[in-house]
Amino acid sequence: MSDMAIHFYDLHPPTADLKQEVLQGLTRQPRRLSPKLFYDRRGSELFEAITHTPEYYPTRTELGLFERYGSEMAKLLGRDGLLVELGSGSSRKIRLLLDALRPAAYMPVDISRDFLLDAANELAAEFPAIAVHALCADYSRGLELPWCPEELPRAAFFPGSSIGNFEPAEARQLLGHVARALGPGGQLLIGVDLQKDPDVLNAAYNDGEGLTAAFNLNLLARINRELQADFVLDAFHHHAFYNGAEGRMEMHLISAKSQWVEVAGSHFQFATGEGIHTENSYKYTIEGFHKLAAAAGFVPVQVWTDKDDLFSVHCLRVV
Repeated sequence: MSDMAIHFYDLHPPTADLKQEVLQGLTRQPRRLSPKLFYDRRGSELFEAITHTPEYYPTRTELGLFERYGSEMAKLLGRDGLLVELGSGSSRKIRLLLDALRPAAYMPVDISRDFLLDAANELAAEFPAIAVHALCADYSRGLELPWCPEELPRAAFFPGSSIGNFEPAEARQLLGHVARALGPGGQLLIGVDLQKDPDVLNAAYNDGEGLTAAFNLNLLARINRELQADFVLDAFHHHAFYNGAEGRMEMHLISAKSQWVEVAGSHFQFATGEGIHTENSYKYTIEGFHKLAAAAGFVPVQVWTDKDDLFSVHCLRVV
């Protein structure tokens, strides 16, 4: 903890863990890296910029649902409890929820330390009556709350359809971690992207400004900086497409030529056209997501959707 305006708990995984994860991912065939590695400070900034592009519908659509139904959501979650936010990405959404909910305490959880601290300090200044306890951690590995008074009702907020980045079995496991952290009666407010026209999806992940491409390539820049690697960013290009058979968007980084890359002392050969799979984003039906949540120990309380059925926000309760 620190003596700042916020309480800060740093459980960020060490660089050794990053090295192991990257080397294992690059050794696999096909090569695969986790999307959580996107979120260093620059990656978090780029993603925030992506949410403002005209093609990227999820953020503005979800934001519209919070603007329209925020008071309903807050009434279901209840006031004066502990609100845990998984991924402190878009402060616009959390501001709406904090304003409506007025919890006793707010705990943003994010893997990007600098971005988390900036967002947490900003919100602490804006909402001085709410105690802010920021947790830097990888919640995909489990969720242990370092501060959690017994008397406070618990609720969690997981916006942006980040749940779609996990394979269905991993998503079920993550929701199980959240259910155990919240305890019986705890509630989860979660954004879930819906299945839709592939043209809309493909446009959202290939924006005209090239921000999604920069976001994808920044993963290599981060590996270069933190693991003494020598990826040449211009020698890879962003490739995103909808995989209808799997019901998901996929992002890849494709090698533009035959090349060798060194990462933390290990060497990897890439053929022309060979890729690194960097992200999946699964799209759900409402019924399909409810089935997934039920397997993790939740029951549906309410769901809100926009008029075009692009996006959904669910209130779930731990059994």
